[in-house]
Amino acid sequence: MAANPLDEAKQAVRKQIWSILTAADAAYDASVHGRIPNFKGSEEAAARLAALPVWQGASVVKAVPDKAQLPVRARALGEGKTVYMAVPKLATLKPFYLLDPAALMVPPTDAANSRIAATIAPTVEVDALRPLDLIILGSVAVNRDGARIGKGAGYSDIEFALLSEAGLVTAETVVVTTVHALQVIDIPIPTTEHDVSVDLIVTPDETIACASPHRPTGIDWAGLSAEKIGAIPALAARQTG
Repeated sequence: MAANPLDEAKQAVRKQIWSILTAADAAYDASVHGRIPNFKGSEEAAARLAALPVWQGASVVKAVPDKAQLPVRARALGEGKTVYMAVPKLATLKPFYLLDPAALMVPPTDAANSRIAATIAPTVEVDALRPLDLIILGSVAVNRDGARIGKGAGYSDIEFALLSEAGLVTAETVVVTTVHALQVIDIPIPTTEHDVSVDLIVTPDETIACASPHRPTGIDWAGLSAEKIGAIPALAARQTG
């Protein structure tokens, strides 16, 4: 099967950013290739985000499980915010962990660790989530228009589609990514209709408001293979329900 030109273009951007971060020694990972970079300065980016009114007014946060966003999850729990975090690969019918700060029996920094969360947090169905104030994404690259590229698996976009279709993402929900400054690029990022853009980019030293971010309104069934749908029970249930 011929490679998709758009996928190839996205992968070229990923490789460029991974190489730049490696050359600058800007991440904690032994190798950043193939993953969301655990960038140096993630604590500072989390602190910058926490100083924003949009954060201070939020009570319900959906966050990715990546290491780079661990400081954001820990800070949210420490401040009494409810945090939902995806089960790896959305592989269960209840595809989100519920981290309720009032019910935690371990410190917020431990509970925010994805491995520990998997052992202590109940899982919930999409329809059991509360409406979201903030969505925190990890990125490999992002530009100032809000277009972003993840590591290529597409799970963040599928999560967003599921949550949007369930009415949990509103016009007031703010989508944020925390990244290293080197991950913010000035060139166009190739995107499709189902790709989620961000409202805010937060680096350790800068907060960037994106003018017209793109938001999918539901699940792009035509863009999903039968294999992908079958591997994600919450998708399969919606298709047959």
